[in-house]
Amino acid sequence: MDAFIAFASTTFLGTPTWLWLLFIGIVVVLLAFDLGVLHRDHHEIGVKESLLLSAGYISAGLLFGLLVWHWKGADASLEYYTGFLIEKSLSMDNVFVMAMIFSYLAIPRKYQHEVLFWGILGVIVLRALMIGLGATLITQFHWILYVFGLFLLLTGLKMLFSRIDDEQNMENNKFVRFLRSHLRVTDRLHDGRFLVRQPNASGKSVIWATPLLLALILIECADLVFAVDSVPAIFAITLDPFIVYTSNIFAVLGLRALYFALAALIHRFAYLKYALALVLVFIGAKIFLVNIIGKIPAGISLGVTFGLLLGGVLVSLWKTRNQPVLEDSGKPLH
Repeated sequence: MDAFIAFASTTFLGTPTWLWLLFIGIVVVLLAFDLGVLHRDHHEIGVKESLLLSAGYISAGLLFGLLVWHWKGADASLEYYTGFLIEKSLSMDNVFVMAMIFSYLAIPRKYQHEVLFWGILGVIVLRALMIGLGATLITQFHWILYVFGLFLLLTGLKMLFSRIDDEQNMENNKFVRFLRSHLRVTDRLHDGRFLVRQPNASGKSVIWATPLLLALILIECADLVFAVDSVPAIFAITLDPFIVYTSNIFAVLGLRALYFALAALIHRFAYLKYALALVLVFIGAKIFLVNIIGKIPAGISLGVTFGLLLGGVLVSLWKTRNQPVLEDSGKPLH
């Protein structure tokens, strides 16, 4: 016990170890309650359940921000909320990609939650590796922040001038074709399993991947691509790895839960991408403005980010007010 207390009293990446352990404990409890209690059986998650589950995750994330305020101060808490908001918003496009993947592989709604749940575990590990790498690079080479800033500016400008109807085609995706040519994938689902053993063409019993595993791999890779934007964005807000990581994970947890409500409405947020583009341009510009006007206060950063995103949501809802609600397949609901 004394050894554990001594370990918890140490610091890791500038934050007391016991804070890291508390965060990990909260995430583990949330996920265990989610899968072990609420979703022990495979069932289709409706909009109401999705909203309630998401509200629980979002509440946990917001409450954790208050704890950050208590432990690290007001500025750190505002940076946490800014990172939480940016990650949540940037992940909206991820919802669209997940819906495309499920539709392309014909994954029934009752199995989608399990894929997303296990995908969260991958996100937790991948984000930790990317944030750890980013923190190390910034510590060793401070100029890397300007590279992040330039990347965010270019990404934001690219999004700003992209067409609203630009769509991806899963059928022509090179990575999808690579996986299908290098994995043995079954033609049908097997009661929610990711791997099954069955005979190959020669009659030998071998392990096959099911479409669920293919969906999980594609979703993890999609999240990795989206993290390339979100991780530099939050590092432009704060250099504290604890704030960067916790805001990222809490935002992803809530968004995955909200997926089932958003999947049918994602087209209603078509103009949000332009607000996100302006947010990325603003955050990227902040890095270069530090040497001119000084560091922009965390409260102003949060206010600008929130204002831009709220404007994007309101414009989207107004512009698409006459569009029908869609199924996961992209067909209108009648």
